[in-house]
Amino acid sequence: MKKGNRNVVETGRTLRVIVAFLVLGASAWVTMTASPNLGLDLEGGAQITLEAEDGPEAEANAENTDRALEVLRRRVDALGVSEPSLTRSGENRIIVELPGVEDPTEAAETLGQTAQLTFHSVLGYASQEELQNGGADSGADDSNSENSSSDDTSANDEDADTEEANASDDEGAGDEATGDEESGGSAGAADEFDPSAEESVIADERGQPLLLDSFGMTGEEVSSATAQFDAEQYQGWVVHVDFTGDGSSEWADLTGHAACFNETDPQRRVAIVLDGDVISSPTVQDAACDVGQQGGTTRIIGDFDQESAEELAALIEGGALPLPVEIIEQRVVGPTLGEAAISASAWAAIIGISLTAVFVVVTYRLIGLMAVGALVGYAAMAFAALTAVGATLTLPGLAGFVLAIGMAVDANVLIFERAREDYVDGGTSLRNALPSGFKKAISAIADANVTTLIAATLLFFLAAGPVQGFGVTLTIGVVASLLAALVLTRALGEWLISRPWVRRNPGVSGLAKHTRVRRWLRERSPDLMRRSRQFLAVSLIAVAVAGAGIAMRGLNFGIEFTGGRIVEVQPEEQVDIEDARDVVTEVGFPTAIVNESGGAGEDAISVRAADMGDTEAQEIIGAISELGNGGDLIRDEMIGPSLGEELQRNGLIALAVALAAQLSYLAIRFRWTFSTGAVIALFQNVIITIGVFAWLGKPIDGIFLAAILTIIGYTVNDSVVVFDRIREAWRGRRGENFGGIANTAVLDTLPRSVNTGLSTLFPLIALFALGGDSLSDFAFALIIGILIGTYSSNFTATPLAVELESRYPAPEPKEKDEVTKGNREDPNYGAVV
Repeated sequence: MKKGNRNVVETGRTLRVIVAFLVLGASAWVTMTASPNLGLDLEGGAQITLEAEDGPEAEANAENTDRALEVLRRRVDALGVSEPSLTRSGENRIIVELPGVEDPTEAAETLGQTAQLTFHSVLGYASQEELQNGGADSGADDSNSENSSSDDTSANDEDADTEEANASDDEGAGDEATGDEESGGSAGAADEFDPSAEESVIADERGQPLLLDSFGMTGEEVSSATAQFDAEQYQGWVVHVDFTGDGSSEWADLTGHAACFNETDPQRRVAIVLDGDVISSPTVQDAACDVGQQGGTTRIIGDFDQESAEELAALIEGGALPLPVEIIEQRVVGPTLGEAAISASAWAAIIGISLTAVFVVVTYRLIGLMAVGALVGYAAMAFAALTAVGATLTLPGLAGFVLAIGMAVDANVLIFERAREDYVDGGTSLRNALPSGFKKAISAIADANVTTLIAATLLFFLAAGPVQGFGVTLTIGVVASLLAALVLTRALGEWLISRPWVRRNPGVSGLAKHTRVRRWLRERSPDLMRRSRQFLAVSLIAVAVAGAGIAMRGLNFGIEFTGGRIVEVQPEEQVDIEDARDVVTEVGFPTAIVNESGGAGEDAISVRAADMGDTEAQEIIGAISELGNGGDLIRDEMIGPSLGEELQRNGLIALAVALAAQLSYLAIRFRWTFSTGAVIALFQNVIITIGVFAWLGKPIDGIFLAAILTIIGYTVNDSVVVFDRIREAWRGRRGENFGGIANTAVLDTLPRSVNTGLSTLFPLIALFALGGDSLSDFAFALIIGILIGTYSSNFTATPLAVELESRYPAPEPKEKDEVTKGNREDPNYGAVV
């Protein structure tokens, strides 16, 4: 090697070492100084998904949904939840995350109050008959109204349980109001309440029928409402209400009219109505009768405690929603499940890395030890990247992180196997073998990782919630594994083989000789492709058995695809499953599915029903806890039927798009016979995995969808490695039978397939053994997919390509040099096989 070239090589190696240390240093610094955002399935809490619908005066578009989101944000802030998160999803959905909230009933009720907040003059009392009929009786007896008023006033004076409230204008208008404040009046005919009607009948806070005028102002004119303790005037807790510029004038008009010009209501009240309920009806006293006088703020005072004052303030401030919203999804995860998941994933990662490290070191010796160092660097880089981009780490995300540990080894295995071949078979020096291995493996590494990234990207764009988090984690894991293999492993490996004592003792490097499996395959040289039809028959039988399971047993779709609700409780003491079914039947769900589960790492009870409300869910949780002398909520998930149908449809779309994307990529990169074999092998893996779950009755849910898309990427990854070797061998062995070339390629790549499969299986087996139900099912699906994928890439995709090539032979490819230097006008120039 010329001196100039040697200097360039040495400079490149030095730069890689510098980059490697910079990346490791930055990753270590981020890992030690920052912490990732934990999803609710790890931290515990509630997630509520709201869907905005078209209102009478507003369309459910992104702009109006954002307005609704800001109103909901004020409502959530008033609940006092620590670090809540509200984000818009798509055009008309809002995802609300409430960390630490285990009973979302209050939050759901507050968020679900969707009607506009309106303020009305009270025209007087109505009769119970009018309340039931939902309208005013024009022939109502005035004396009856007066008697009712008198009775009501007396009640205000004598009823100690009634919260007497006064409203006063702080601007000096002299408006003071007194009235009753008691949360949640009787709705009566409020479900049909029309705030714009000239006269409406609605029950006040104590259930008394009121006759209301049309609204004088709406909640959009309220700028803020706060609960404060008035120590100066000893009035206790009060609610201060601030208005916008127009709102000040409208409030002055409304209170002035009630105080001085309302002859039909002796108490001179105004009613504050939210979602068909009167939330406050204070009496205006000593008001200035100059209607139109400006007043920027007012207050409601009375016998409030802190909780009732804050509740009223929250309803007034956050009452006006520009759009009606509906709760279509609700998830509650207890902290026990998150702690168990983190512990299980951490142990699975430790065990997986340890077993993988031992395997790699035993197989590749010192160069394998360098790969283990790069693997640790990969873990640090992936964790640091997740933290730096602000990604939320979810339960499937943890599983994806553990899975990527095994996949990160794949690039190293490809490189080491090619380097071994160059040193042992090609006579390349030890110093040059590793760079040569990198150069020859880069094509297969790029193709394999692109296919995995396609699956991860589809998860990100087509999935939602935790499964989307898995897509983010998988994407970061793939990129980090590439960086670890191409930068860290190369820097550490080249530094190692440049040591004089390693060059004097090449056996310790791990590149000096092939493994026993490869030597045995080369010595025997079995003609596997001669039995290509037998292999295809085995694959066909396996698909038929899986298809029979799907047809006969059906698929156990989870609530994500069917809609419904599932609650999972961890009793303090073990509960007999039959006793649990009995108490669930007593609650009113005789057809509910009641099973034992292990979501928290122990024996828990899960109950699944199609139509279970918040009240029934709490009764079931309480009944099972009572059976077990106490218990903890593990999770509570509700999926609306419309959302379930949508998720099921999106799941099928995701699978279809994944298959189409993989087929398109393979068609571009390889000859059609190769891509056809790979895609049929892919179908085989998906059908067999689904069939196994059908035979075992395991749930088909969003986590399973993530596993299937990962299996698709893994299968194509494995097939790409085999076909890349076939393409390379075919260019150098013109004139030979294609079946023989394919057979040699399979024998050369089979050790790599086995090594990669084992390194990926180690963390998955640990996750299967240590994880709860969802993680175990996820790991189980991937274990099946990897085992079948290792078989299908070698004994389904390749034999099928051999059969297709025998029927539709392609022109023999040119030598690589000829392809590079040939005439571009030659029709065979650059032919892709």
